[in-house]
Amino acid sequence: MRKIAIGSDHAGFPYKEPVTQWLITNGFEVKDFGTYSADSADYADFAHPVASAVESGEYEKGILLCGSGQGVCITANKHAGIRAALVWDAPLAQLARQHNDANVICFPVRFIELETALASVAAFLSTEFEGGRHQARVDKIAC
Repeated sequence: MRKIAIGSDHAGFPYKEPVTQWLITNGFEVKDFGTYSADSADYADFAHPVASAVESGEYEKGILLCGSGQGVCITANKHAGIRAALVWDAPLAQLARQHNDANVICFPVRFIELETALASVAAFLSTEFEGGRHQARVDKIAC
């Protein structure tokens, strides 16, 4: 079973449960790293555990949600083994996997519809990294 880590701050919280349910319905094992309410919360407190879980290999991919998507994306990308992509539609999710081998997808919940997020998750999780000329580029990402 494919294992997915998910987390959000308070702004991303309204989409976290529907995304989690979509994942479970589609056969994924999900670990929810919080937050567990719409009460104000700091995005880094949830982005770091999700990124660590993916970086360690315990979870295959990660999903992060916040108001703009920027805070969780910036935080996740502090982890050396993470390639987090800010995504606002399914074609970007697909390209993030195909060309960048992204392993964490980040959503700007205040700027996209839930249906768009779900379609983007589906695209992200069903798309393989193309490798080839993209592999050399991805290999240059780490500092």
